[in-house]
Amino acid sequence: MSLSKPLYTLFGAYLEQLFNHPVRTKSITACVLATSANVTSQRIAGAKQLNQQSVFAYALFGLIFGGSVPHYFYQTVERLFDNVRFKRFLSFLSERLIYAPFYQALSLYFLSLFEGNSHTTAVKNMEKLYWPLLKTNWRYLSLFVYLNMAYVPPMLRSITTSIISFIWVVYMAQRRRHLQEKQAAEKST
Repeated sequence: MSLSKPLYTLFGAYLEQLFNHPVRTKSITACVLATSANVTSQRIAGAKQLNQQSVFAYALFGLIFGGSVPHYFYQTVERLFDNVRFKRFLSFLSERLIYAPFYQALSLYFLSLFEGNSHTTAVKNMEKLYWPLLKTNWRYLSLFVYLNMAYVPPMLRSITTSIISFIWVVYMAQRRRHLQEKQAAEKST
């Protein structure tokens, strides 16, 4: 029981910050989780030394886009579908058909830019990874997204989304790394 009191205190402080400063709290949370997911992905891949540029790119993306974009999207969806008959279904559909494709493109493009690549390289990388990643996202994350949108209170959706995103970022980082390794091998031959 002695461990639970500090955890409750920490969780309470987090919820207080989430209530008082939602975008800032969500952005910092997304930054920490995106960074952790990238480091986890690199460790799973067996990297002896971390790619600092990649870690920085994920941290920066999480800080700039990871809290604000989902916050405003979910807030807009709540307002749009308030008092609508099929609110859960329409919210889910808008997330899967509008938000997921947009956010996937945004993340692939800006992660590449933040890693120091040119606009041309970022677009080429996005073209190669966008469709396979989006199909995988739709296939494996749709159930979790539906449960999150249907049963989690709006204020706590960001926490649930962040946990789901952690797993997704680990997967996406591995796919991006495989593409970069393939491109490096092609350049060397």
